[in-house]
Amino acid sequence: MNYQEMYKRKVVSVEEALQEIKSGQEIACSLIACEPVTMLSQLHTIKDRVEDVSVVTALLMNEYEFFMNPEMKGHFLLNTWFYTAGSRKAHSHGTVSYLPLELHRAVASRSFFRKPDVFLGCASTMDKHGYLSLSIDSVCEKDLLEQADKVIIDVNPNFPRSYGDTHIHISEIDHIIESERPLPVIPEVIINDKEKAIGEFVADLIEDESTLQIGYGNIPMAVTACLTDKKDLGVHTELFSEGLLDLYEAGVITNRKKTIWKDKFVADCALGTKRLYDFFDNNMAVEFQRGRIVNDPRVIGRNHKMVAINSALEIDLTGQCCAESIGSQHYSGTGGHKEFAQGIQYSPGGKSIIAFQSTLKNDTISHIVPQLTPGATVTTSRIDVDYVVTEYGVANLRGRSIRERVRELINIAHPNFRDFLRSEAERNQIW
Repeated sequence: MNYQEMYKRKVVSVEEALQEIKSGQEIACSLIACEPVTMLSQLHTIKDRVEDVSVVTALLMNEYEFFMNPEMKGHFLLNTWFYTAGSRKAHSHGTVSYLPLELHRAVASRSFFRKPDVFLGCASTMDKHGYLSLSIDSVCEKDLLEQADKVIIDVNPNFPRSYGDTHIHISEIDHIIESERPLPVIPEVIINDKEKAIGEFVADLIEDESTLQIGYGNIPMAVTACLTDKKDLGVHTELFSEGLLDLYEAGVITNRKKTIWKDKFVADCALGTKRLYDFFDNNMAVEFQRGRIVNDPRVIGRNHKMVAINSALEIDLTGQCCAESIGSQHYSGTGGHKEFAQGIQYSPGGKSIIAFQSTLKNDTISHIVPQLTPGATVTTSRIDVDYVVTEYGVANLRGRSIRERVRELINIAHPNFRDFLRSEAERNQIW
């Protein structure tokens, strides 16, 4: 079979691809670095001929006219299961709604209500056997394109060709658009003294031969920078970020002692620099597996010495974590926070760690609070949080009573808030 001829027959312009989208349909999209920018940036141009189009995605890295413009209300609705800056700004327009989902059950839960009509994704160029790679995002892409009636793929030579469950055959694709946009590059992280202290405290909790789940940001980078004396670490993570590559090149991460996917990095998405993307290209040491597998607590728990490092917007004195809202105002999403914290409980030697600076806004607001702000979402239950870390130390909550937890958490709160937290605990009988 001549796959090149098949490929050529499927290449269309963006305008032609947009003709596939009809009123009342649901469009599902690939995520993060593989966001289908070429299509989404032109979606608003069909406003006058469509109504009630649902666009399901998460962690949008760009702000698009189809939801940022209030005039798009009634024509498009962004149903996102992880808010970013654009969705927070546009929420008041009525063009955005939050979709509460756990990552490993995201597609199954949404498709219980409705299945996607159109899938918009991104891929690397085709090989001689007719296969393209969905590159560095396998969170939900394979599950979505297998359900969608129409599959439209943006083929871009800049996307690395990855290993794992990322391959799609040309025969599975309805339309191809071609682009050469560069992948998003994340600026260098500058770590401050508080973050460095947190990194050191977290590093002390991580034993040799542990398997890590860690994300992107200042504190994750601070943690990885403090792990250079560890031996034979492994990686089973949602997001693969730059700090993990640093540890691999330093010989700290070997993946040799992992109990599942031995000798392999396992992730379901990635975000970083060109250096990181080049590392993934045709690299058999890295496998991008479906999010419903990587983030499944039952799979996570099969890793021995599994350590999950996450953050929170607030934590109350009993250990309840809110990582997705500020009161009733939605801010981000559940992500893999809850799943990894739960999976850790089944991992021999596993540890669930929540790490954050004790305060924000020049020490005027405490992240540790007597009770969560009214309307706040409980992202992770207090029974699944083992350690909480701030720049003032480590609170060990596993197996502790409420009274013992209160004492532990107050000890790592900012000194300016400790008396207040004690008095509120006493007043509200938090014991």
